[in-house]
Amino acid sequence: MNRLQQIIRAITMSGIIFLIGVSGYMVIEKWTFLDAVYMTAITVTTAGFMEVHELSPSGRIFTTIILIAGVGYFFYIAGLIIQSIVEGEIQSILGRKRLDKKISKLKNHYIVCGYGRIGRVLSQLIREETGDIVVVEKDENLVNTLEKDNIHYLHGDASDEDLLEKAGIKKASSLIAALGTDTANVFLVLTARQLNPDIYIMARASNPDVKNKLMIAGANFVESPYDIGAVSMGLKLLRPSVSNFLAVALSRKKEAIQIDEIFVPKSSRYTNVVLKDSGIRQDFNLIIISIKKTSGEMLFNPHFETLIEPGDTVIVMGKTPDLKKFTKAINPEKN
Repeated sequence: MNRLQQIIRAITMSGIIFLIGVSGYMVIEKWTFLDAVYMTAITVTTAGFMEVHELSPSGRIFTTIILIAGVGYFFYIAGLIIQSIVEGEIQSILGRKRLDKKISKLKNHYIVCGYGRIGRVLSQLIREETGDIVVVEKDENLVNTLEKDNIHYLHGDASDEDLLEKAGIKKASSLIAALGTDTANVFLVLTARQLNPDIYIMARASNPDVKNKLMIAGANFVESPYDIGAVSMGLKLLRPSVSNFLAVALSRKKEAIQIDEIFVPKSSRYTNVVLKDSGIRQDFNLIIISIKKTSGEMLFNPHFETLIEPGDTVIVMGKTPDLKKFTKAINPEKN
């Protein structure tokens, strides 16, 4: 029986008890409707006020029955309330345990610390690629938002070593420090780097002067949302066509042209193949913008004689379906 059915049943029972009480007093004691309603009300609620009229022996027996029924009804209502509270607590505990178990099984995942405006957008972008993400958020008010977004999360201070270990920092591939203050992000980066010297750390900096401190603390990359916003606004103002193109290419919309980066594993059939023989343009209708070599060198608009080597990252542009096909073709073992 679900909660709505239980409520309907309780209301129906109360109505039946009250109706029987009113009818009984009117029939047994020959009272008026108003007197019968009043007597039933003070009996069922066990208020214990003075009786309307002297009761006959039959009336006393009937009153006893109504009183027992009323007390039993209120015990039933109290039971429903307690059951609802207990079930809610149990479901909350079991749900938390299931979530903790899922988090403990994650490997090479992303840890996002802070679920404010920036953290939430970042988390949504990551989830478009993978569900292997854990959010650490201190604000109690954002817990409901995390649950609605159906995302793995831990509630608490992101700089707490125990909480970071619970988030799997020693097995994670990346950590994003997107807390509300620069001071909190510096302390978080220091803690995270001590717990996992090899993890990739991206940090948010509100003040440009803090960027260097975050790098010294152990961040691999530091970004200022305000700098990005200013550059975007300037580009929109001075280079509107370029800005519109980039907005479309980076919009993540399925029907739009997108830019993506695809890693070339050693086992790929494109390894040690020159671009002109790869057939990427002909087979997938993609434009190769650049190739990032293992040394870090970036070859923009690569020559058709450029050799694709193991460990290269190919940056291509095209439609989403074509990008997916190319991703499967370049690394079939991953799919």
